[in-house]
Amino acid sequence: MQFKLRAWNIEDLNNLVKYANNYKIARNLSDKFPYPYTEEDGRSFINFASGESVNHIFAIELEGKACGGIGLHPQFDIQCKNAELGYWLGEPFWGKGIMSEAIKQVVRYGFANIEVDRIFARSFGTNIASQKLLEKTGFVLEAKFQKTLYKYGKYEDELIYAVRRS
Repeated sequence: MQFKLRAWNIEDLNNLVKYANNYKIARNLSDKFPYPYTEEDGRSFINFASGESVNHIFAIELEGKACGGIGLHPQFDIQCKNAELGYWLGEPFWGKGIMSEAIKQVVRYGFANIEVDRIFARSFGTNIASQKLLEKTGFVLEAKFQKTLYKYGKYEDELIYAVRRS
């Protein structure tokens, strides 16, 4: 499926809320991605993602509508040569190859435009689909921490994958 990555804008609000308001998505992300996902949450996110100081967070647009998001979050201090990759996609679009191509594009973008040597992503131990996606796109498992994440009253393993500038 053809998609494009672009900046978020307020016209994306309805689709953002429509696709982000999904327990299956939120259960595998940090608590910064709430469930239920409200219009207020969407406005807050769009204001953040479209701010002048943020330029590495993209809407995934399919057929003229935002259906997911992907971004790089540069780290600071002694981790300043690293960026964390975050991503999600509306459930109707799963399994169509969109996210694997989006990750490849964002990794290329990151190494070309951000002074980082490593891009990493965290996966919940139970999120096998995300782990396979990261491996498919060239990420390597660097670490596994047992029961370090706590979500919805349950401990989860944390897996850290990374790709390095070649």
